[in-house]
Amino acid sequence: MTNRNPMRLPPLPQLRVRNPNKPEPNPCLGVMTSVLACWASAGFNGRGCQTVEAALRACMDGPPPPRKMGNTINYHLARFARRVTQPGTKNK
Repeated sequence: MTNRNPMRLPPLPQLRVRNPNKPEPNPCLGVMTSVLACWASAGFNGRGCQTVEAALRACMDGPPPPRKMGNTINYHLARFARRVTQPGTKNK
């Protein structure tokens, strides 16, 4: 059997994950792109764009999507940071 050394973490000032909460894309963005493309192809007075404009109005006037719970990874890392021993630091 080989003698393995335990894995050690590099010295870190704190355990943290950068930007765990990614923003949700706007649900009306695709419809707005369609409206702008329709206006660009048919002109700003385009009568064929009425259905796309109505869809954009319905999207904008509708209820906002429910908010998701934020990611709690940094909270839990902060809780367990004192239990992780790092080289060059003293256990408190």
